[in-house]
Amino acid sequence: MSQFEIDPESIATPPERIAKVLEDPGFGRYFTDHMASATYTPDAGWQHLVIEQTKPFAMHPSAGVLHYGQEIFEGLKAYRHDDGSVWLFRPGRNAERFANSATRMAMAPLPPDLFVDAVTRLVDLDRDWVPAGSNEQSLYIRPFEIASEIFLGVRESHEYRFMVIASPVGPYYPDPVWLWATPTYTRAASGGTGAAKCGGNYAASLIAADEAHEHGCQQVLWLDGAEHRWIEECGTMNILFVTRDGELITPDLRGTILDGITRDSLLRLAPRHGLTPVERQIDIHEVSTRIASGEITEALACGTAAVVVPVVGFRRPGPTADADDVTLPVAHATPGPKTLALREHLLDIQYGRAEDPFGWTVRV
Repeated sequence: MSQFEIDPESIATPPERIAKVLEDPGFGRYFTDHMASATYTPDAGWQHLVIEQTKPFAMHPSAGVLHYGQEIFEGLKAYRHDDGSVWLFRPGRNAERFANSATRMAMAPLPPDLFVDAVTRLVDLDRDWVPAGSNEQSLYIRPFEIASEIFLGVRESHEYRFMVIASPVGPYYPDPVWLWATPTYTRAASGGTGAAKCGGNYAASLIAADEAHEHGCQQVLWLDGAEHRWIEECGTMNILFVTRDGELITPDLRGTILDGITRDSLLRLAPRHGLTPVERQIDIHEVSTRIASGEITEALACGTAAVVVPVVGFRRPGPTADADDVTLPVAHATPGPKTLALREHLLDIQYGRAEDPFGWTVRV
């Protein structure tokens, strides 16, 4: 039994309008009829749990989120299987990470059961918006929490608002990508907010993404903030490498890297594809040397929005200011077979085309 009440005054979009949107949803352009909402105060806890019409909401100009940046979010998807049923992928992991992000940002953690309840109830109500699985379409779900207390003064807020919105989407990165190893910017440092999924991390990444575009790359490759030597993640994804001797290597979690749910899923699928998962520090110079020698045979990036994206090459600054960029294609700049097989396997589980031995999928 859901703890979220449904506002009876909500209006449904006509089926023909939904069908038109689902022909070409893009990414984050259209939103479903409903949103979930709840508010928190120290005295009452989480209350006013409701699913209502998706609409703008009023916010006082002194709301804490606008001045002190207390904001977190998650991203997960709902998938339509061939029999018409709708399924979520590992929502419990998103709920846990959401609570961890709240704790790091000195916000009120939402109980995981309320998180899953809100997501499930919203998707159930708006299930007509979940596209068929063709062209890798799905329903992207965005839970978020903001500081809503009216005040000025540097402290944590005493009031929060939790919301969930949803948007039908197609592929985020339809093509393989090149990554730019930025010499200028860093994403996170030890003791910082790198492991939290907070908006500030993404705001700070935008200028680095622009720098990557200037160098002919689709995204940035982050290196550590202390030595600018250790690979961390991409602008919007975790990163992994396949080696000639059968390892699937990814940077270990040291508090500066987001604990990606797709990343974890690939590490667990790796042995089924003849790969040994390895989590450790990875030196950018090691990667350069091993790509050149052919010991690194594939690179891939992953995330909920992106799923699994082949990384076909890297660019780095040249040795001097006036030198050309160093270009490092991976395996002749073509997507690798292990990458494609892992990608297909994960998608097959998500869309119900393959067995789910891990219990990752949850029917709505």
